[in-house]
Amino acid sequence: MATTNSNGTSNKQLHVVMFPWLAFGHIIPYLQLSKFIAQKGHRVSFLSTTRNIQRLPPSHHLSPLITLVPLTLPPVPHLPQNAEATMDVRTHDIPHLKKAYDGLQPQITHFLQENSPDWIIYDFAPYWLPPVAAALGISRAFFSIFNPWFLDFVGRSTEDMINGSDDRKTVEDFMVPPKWIPFPTKVCYRKHEVNWMLDSSSSLNSSGVSDLYRAGLIYQGSDCVFIRYCNEFEPQWLILFEELFHLPMIPVGLMPPATATNVGDDKDADAWLTIKNWLDGQEKGGVVYVALGSEVMLTKTELGELALGLELSGLPFFWALRKPAGSTESESVELPEGFEERTRNRGMVWKKWVPQLRILSHESVGGFLTHCGWGSIVEGLTLGHPLIMLPFLVDQGLNARVLAEKQVGMEVPRNEEDGSFSKEAVANSMRLVVVEDEGKSYKAKAMELSRIFGDTKLQKKYTNDFVEYLEKQRSVPIYP
Repeated sequence: MATTNSNGTSNKQLHVVMFPWLAFGHIIPYLQLSKFIAQKGHRVSFLSTTRNIQRLPPSHHLSPLITLVPLTLPPVPHLPQNAEATMDVRTHDIPHLKKAYDGLQPQITHFLQENSPDWIIYDFAPYWLPPVAAALGISRAFFSIFNPWFLDFVGRSTEDMINGSDDRKTVEDFMVPPKWIPFPTKVCYRKHEVNWMLDSSSSLNSSGVSDLYRAGLIYQGSDCVFIRYCNEFEPQWLILFEELFHLPMIPVGLMPPATATNVGDDKDADAWLTIKNWLDGQEKGGVVYVALGSEVMLTKTELGELALGLELSGLPFFWALRKPAGSTESESVELPEGFEERTRNRGMVWKKWVPQLRILSHESVGGFLTHCGWGSIVEGLTLGHPLIMLPFLVDQGLNARVLAEKQVGMEVPRNEEDGSFSKEAVANSMRLVVVEDEGKSYKAKAMELSRIFGDTKLQKKYTNDFVEYLEKQRSVPIYP
């Protein structure tokens, strides 16, 4: 079967394999990228574990050109039964999940040998995969759902990452921008955020290797890097990555959500009807939407201060309150005593799945209190919402620094030593962004950025260029 590219020339139908890391913040963008490829007439095999595939959005939204391929996650010691994604485990168990993920190598190798695809697009974690694919003549790409400033911050060369020879060894080293960033920036970690870099990324964990080692071998074995980003927003970070790692970096666009109006299955429709009725009763632009993603694990103290901050702000709020990662069905989220009763008339705490995009699209929402995951930021800024930023993990703090510099919102102030925050800090930040005069400039800047983040014509151009790159750059398969 042949397809036609944007230049009108004919191309052989490609077969592209997608293999994301076991986190839904990764799986969903990989699925979205799969849809872009299928829309251009190419076949996609989407590989993940059986349970994760079962948890994907209803398959009737998928192109017939996308095949979901279930893999069996091998059991490993210390990994809870049926845990197949980061949302199933507590943070300290994620290295065990990585070890299980590494155990997928024989199944992946067999699939590639049997199917001889043109491309495989993978995540940061399967460091063993590029050599396997290269031996079979398959083109290889890393698709990063992380920003280029995060990739630039964590390492300056493939060799340093693989050999663990980064000369930053102390907490203070990570509290300033790296010396290899040649332009002015405030991108660096706060003291309470540095442990992630010192512990999980650069030192060995129970998976047997560090995250930096994984990423270094991924860079070393890839033909290129695709990234959820665009040249219209802070392009200097893309250029720097190519200079540091000598790899082509191809932005695939910001991948803004296409629409907020398509209703999913009946369960989703019922949930949305209840939420919509509540939002309809609120003033335009007055509600703060609060969502910290599925992986942020608040301590009891943090949860209490956040709740009391929402109460103290006096603002209407909708709180998408997820159970902590790895919690069981019987475990409940403990809110401060009497909180829900006291805020019942102006707040809604929703403890099940939420249609986030629909909520953000509602005219009553005037601000977004977010953990600063890149997917959530894209959705918030696509709809022009100013941000109240409360970052916790990995890249979130760096994202918050960049967005604070762009003046689209503010970070909730924290104690510099331990990263704790108070109810007063939460309440004041919410009011400043949504109610006070200063908030008008945040709103204006967010609306300004929405013209880039929500530009569907721009996204279409990136999609076309991305698929054209796949068509032009594929390797000639080597058959035994």
